[in-house]
Amino acid sequence: MAPYSLLVTRLQKALGVRQYHVASVLCQRAKVAMSHFEPNEYIHYDLLEKNINIVRKRLNRPLTLSEKIVYGHLDDPAGQEIERGKSYLRLRPDRVAMQDATAQMAMLQFISSGLPKVAVPSTIHCDHLIEAQLGGEKDLRRAKDINQEVYNFLATAGAKYGVGFWKPGSGIIHQIILENYAYPGVLLIGTDSHTPNGGGLGGICIGVGGADAVDVMAGIPWELKCPKVIGVKLTGSLSGWTSPKDVILKVAGILTVKGGTGAIVEYHGPGVDSISCTGMATICNMGAEIGATTSVFPYNQRMKKYLSKTGRADIANLADEFKDHLVPDPGCHYDQLIEVNLSELKPHINGPFTPDLAHPVAEVGKVAEKEGWPLDIRVGLIGSCTNSSYEDMGRSAAVAKQALAHGLKCKSQFTITPGSEQIRATIERDGYAQILRDLGGIVLANACGPCIGQWDRKDIKKGEKNTIVTSYNRNFTGRNDANPETHAFVTSPEIVTALAIAGTLKFNPETDYLTGTDGKKFKLEAPDADELPKAEFDPGQDTYQHPPKDSSGQHVDVSPTSQRLQLLEPFDKWDGKDLEDLQILIKVKGKCTTDHISAAGPWLKFRGHLDNISNNLLIGAINIENGKANSVRNAVTQEFGPVPDTARYYKKHGIRWVVIGDENYGEGSSREHAALEPRHLGARAIITKSFARIHETNLKKQGLLPLTFADPADYNKIHPVDKLTIQGLKDFTPGKPLKCIIKHPNGTQETILLNHTFNETQIEWFRAGSALNRMKELQQ
Repeated sequence: MAPYSLLVTRLQKALGVRQYHVASVLCQRAKVAMSHFEPNEYIHYDLLEKNINIVRKRLNRPLTLSEKIVYGHLDDPAGQEIERGKSYLRLRPDRVAMQDATAQMAMLQFISSGLPKVAVPSTIHCDHLIEAQLGGEKDLRRAKDINQEVYNFLATAGAKYGVGFWKPGSGIIHQIILENYAYPGVLLIGTDSHTPNGGGLGGICIGVGGADAVDVMAGIPWELKCPKVIGVKLTGSLSGWTSPKDVILKVAGILTVKGGTGAIVEYHGPGVDSISCTGMATICNMGAEIGATTSVFPYNQRMKKYLSKTGRADIANLADEFKDHLVPDPGCHYDQLIEVNLSELKPHINGPFTPDLAHPVAEVGKVAEKEGWPLDIRVGLIGSCTNSSYEDMGRSAAVAKQALAHGLKCKSQFTITPGSEQIRATIERDGYAQILRDLGGIVLANACGPCIGQWDRKDIKKGEKNTIVTSYNRNFTGRNDANPETHAFVTSPEIVTALAIAGTLKFNPETDYLTGTDGKKFKLEAPDADELPKAEFDPGQDTYQHPPKDSSGQHVDVSPTSQRLQLLEPFDKWDGKDLEDLQILIKVKGKCTTDHISAAGPWLKFRGHLDNISNNLLIGAINIENGKANSVRNAVTQEFGPVPDTARYYKKHGIRWVVIGDENYGEGSSREHAALEPRHLGARAIITKSFARIHETNLKKQGLLPLTFADPADYNKIHPVDKLTIQGLKDFTPGKPLKCIIKHPNGTQETILLNHTFNETQIEWFRAGSALNRMKELQQ
């Protein structure tokens, strides 16, 4: 057998792998590090400029900012086919970021690849496994104890394979990236759907599944369908109670949860300069809720100011030299153009149950009364990866100070989640945290917490109808507290604070009055706060673990009896035949997000153990046959039972199965467990009206067939008791539909067509059984 190092070299040649940051040999005007944590990894604006010039000459037209950054990272800018919405691009991202819940599976897959080190700078961030219960310090100590095995695995895997490790308590991945790693023109992929947060610093930052991250860490060109570009022209300027959050809440109402699918949303226009850098990040972050590939703002002075304040003035100076490549060309073309006048924009609040149901704050009370939504606000929650910046906390504190001056505290419960250790330490030093505590708030750990369901909520019982208001990004049914009757609304931190003081959805801070303890009425003034601290940021505690230069002595332990970690076994290869007599596990009715397919909350503890976490498969999806969640008919026994149990029964008896889904199937989180679980339990295809981008890619990576009805009306032809045969796999080619024969119990049959978006590489993944299997084939 060839030496291991030779096998790695062969794999890299076969897959077109670049040498470790080969671009670093290019002559640059200045050598500037991407991050002070990686002093020998440089920003490659020269290569970006070179690639942009090649593509500009080929296309002979002005380029959008999105195109400049994406095409500037092409593996083959001279030969790559480029057509928006059609071509599959082969890209070379600059770095990878993973949060702890998704990093477990990503690192398990990387370990399975057999490669010795990551090929691009990569980091792990511990933010998802800390449950909000009593308050910051106590909750953090508890999380470290409960999750010790997982944190140890991630820390040792990072040390062995060259990945930086941000310890629990560091903060939320996207805030850490904005503070330390994002920069104008970067192409960054992250294993979390809110990775687009980095667009607030002018980068193209895209959420992906763990298998995509493994490709990039292995040094393999990363594939992305060439995005369309939606332009959002901002005019006017923000003022008063209107905040950056209102921009994306308004855009979400226009585009809906799937309107951005397959596109990058590019903000531009004179209104951009009235928004802070962290405000731009807020807007880009929540762009995930419209299905966008990512969102981005052009480089400007607000970004330069933020870079300088976070210790990266050298990056800002270098960006100034290359600024022409970090803004859109005049006269560039957008596939769709939306205009928002910031001067006319009013504060918004979106929800419940979906982030695109937009209402002006002034009207939501009347709508709630009409719809029967609870008006009484039980809890107000500020923070999250979307709104936990210094400016956010300052504006909330400005509202709180006014109420305190009149003797008031919150009528609702109130929680505060700092975005990072740096934010926590700075708002403690500058007094914001104490003001919010004085109002009745509890400062939680620097983590995701209630936003992702990590909330040990005690004030209500499950099934009790209630309303909460958050500055988070998602408000799907049961997401925050596992209670399907919680009506969650999304708005800005300052509006959350005002509503928590008033205690009702009927309160409009722009026009309504509060009554102080002295009996006098007063109106809250629009909040004003610094976008950045006057003094330098307080970094707080050092929570970063550098990977050692020599990792030869590092060892990664995964106990075979562990209930939280499990080494991966390869999935079976395609047998070369059409898929005959597939049983329908469930025909899903309506919205089916990745929360419905693979719930978070208490299930997060099993993210590193594929078999255990598969016990949550599709437990939140609504079965069209009976209108219930987690109740499907077993086609053999005819008994109704939980979805995972039925899937395991089918797997045990060699029955292959399929899921039928509705529109935008798999929207929401990037979690690849929503693809791994059905594959593990015997699924062969997922057939829907349409897919969310990340989930469709995740399914392909795991050897499944994500297929769509050529005629969406054919969804109605399939019944849960039918069996399906998918034909045409022997001649599986890009662009060619597959046939599906529907076999009804009465003996009749119908034939429909199923579309797909597979290219040649993705077809190889299917044939090999998964993308990881294909990588191993090439290695051999």
